[in-house]
Amino acid sequence: MDVGLLMLVGGVAAGLFGSLLGLGGGLLIVPLLSIGFGVPLREAVGVSLVCVIVTSSASAGVFLERRQARLRLGMILELFTATGAIAGGLLAFLLDERMLAGLFAAVLLYVAFTMVRRGTRAEESEPELSTGHGPLAGTRNVPLGLVGSVAAGIVSALLGVGGGIVKVPVMHLIMGVPLRVATATSNLMIGITASASAFVYVLRGGIDVAAVGPTAVGVFIGATIGSQYGGKVGQRLLRWLFVGVLLFTAFEMTRRALAL
Repeated sequence: MDVGLLMLVGGVAAGLFGSLLGLGGGLLIVPLLSIGFGVPLREAVGVSLVCVIVTSSASAGVFLERRQARLRLGMILELFTATGAIAGGLLAFLLDERMLAGLFAAVLLYVAFTMVRRGTRAEESEPELSTGHGPLAGTRNVPLGLVGSVAAGIVSALLGVGGGIVKVPVMHLIMGVPLRVATATSNLMIGITASASAFVYVLRGGIDVAAVGPTAVGVFIGATIGSQYGGKVGQRLLRWLFVGVLLFTAFEMTRRALAL
């Protein structure tokens, strides 16, 4: 089968899961391109950042129309995330990839364990978007959430994941935002985060132009489908899908850290 077509199909799958889980698809795109197609890791990260922008653009409008996302909360957190994304983009070409991969795998395993533990408790009821006045109404641990948002931006730039892998747990586990609302809000934010770090990659020639086209088109198709039908996915299934993606990514990061 043609390589471009395979990239298109892979992009559809990545966009679908990225939209459902608020991750932007980067978690799947980077391993897909680097392991499946032999694209150098740095360039795979650059392509992934472009695809994350596409995912956010395709799904953000739908989540806003359905009032599943908290726009004002997302924009406040994004101020800190974008700052982290720019810093991470500058660090991406300086730090050792194996060390970063190992640290990231450890974080992923911890987050997965935490979400599994919370999943044994009663699931949340369907989210109410407002429990008071102001963009931060109904949230807790705001300072820690802002620090986590900066970390999400750094992770986005270093690993090409849009930061959703950190943003969703930060909003859900730390700030107390219901999971469905956290994933929808993350979808609004990831495009801005990815844009901030992708700019650095463009300046440094870190994007594979040949891989961007088919992968981005596939991601757009998958993200559109995911945003249309994501509201039908139950809270329990959404949680376990997220944990599954976390574990898969932790496995891939561990392999990368150990150079297997």
